Amino acid sequence: MKIETSDILGVIPARFNSTRLKGKPLELIGDKPMIQHVYERTIKTLNDVIVATDDDRIFNCINDFGGKVILTTEDHENGTSRCLEAVNKYCDETHKEFKYIVNIQGDEPLIHEDHLNKLILCFQDITTNFATVALQLSNQKYLPNGKVFLVKDKNNYALYFSRNIIPFIEDNNSENISDSIFFYQHIGIYGYKKEALEKFCNQEPSSLEKSEKLEQLRWLENGGKIKVGITKKLSYPVDTIEDLNEVRKIYEKKHHI
Repeated sequence: MKIETSDILGVIPARFNSTRLKGKPLELIGDKPMIQHVYERTIKTLNDVIVATDDDRIFNCINDFGGKVILTTEDHENGTSRCLEAVNKYCDETHKEFKYIVNIQGDEPLIHEDHLNKLILCFQDITTNFATVALQLSNQKYLPNGKVFLVKDKNNYALYFSRNIIPFIEDNNSENISDSIFFYQHIGIYGYKKEALEKFCNQEPSSLEKSEKLEQLRWLENGGKIKVGITKKLSYPVDTIEDLNEVRKIYEKKHHI
C-alpha cells in the first residue's frame, strides 16, 4: 500500500522550559535557531508540517521564518498530548483531515530524511497503528551512553524499550557473540494512525512507563504493537549543552549532513 504524503501531518512539539537545557529550541546552530533546522529538514519530506508550542517566543520565531505553528495550552504531561491538541486545532482551522501523524522531536536539528522515510514505510503494512525508528548498531564496544535502546521481534515489532543497553550479553567472550548480533538505538520520532494517537493519549500512564520514563512503553504495556523502521543514519538529539556544542561542530563541518 502506497502512503500519500497528503495523508500525513508532521508535528514538532517544542517547549521552552526544558529541564536540562532551557530555551533550547531557540539556540542558534549556524545562523538559525534549532527549531528552524528541524522544521526545514522535515518539510523536505512532508508536505504539511506544524510546530506545537505553548511559548510565545517559539511561536514568534516560527512565524518569523514563515513556518506553520499552533499555540497549545501549557498543561501537557508530554509532547504526545501536545501533539494531539495541535493536530485537532490545525485540522479545525484548515478543514483538512490526515490519516497519519508524524511526531518529530524539536531537538533533532540534524534529523535525516531516511529517518522519516523509514517511519513512513512502516505504514505500508496496513496493520501498523504505531511506528518508530531505530539505528542499527553492531559493535557493543562503541554503544553510546545515555541513549534509549530497544529489542524487536523478527517482524520488526518492538518488544521493549529501555534506558539500559539491551539485550544484555552475559558472556562477551562467548563464541555465540558474532557480527550477526545487532543493537538498536531508539530514534525519538513516532508515527501514528490518527485514531491510535487519540487512543494513546486517553490511556493512563503505565508502571513501566513511570519506571523507565519512556512513554511509548504505555502502548506496549496495554497490549499494543509498535512497528520499527531500521535506519543506518546517525541521530544527533540535543539534550545538554554538550550535545548542542557537538551539533554545532558537525554543522559547521558539513552543512548537508
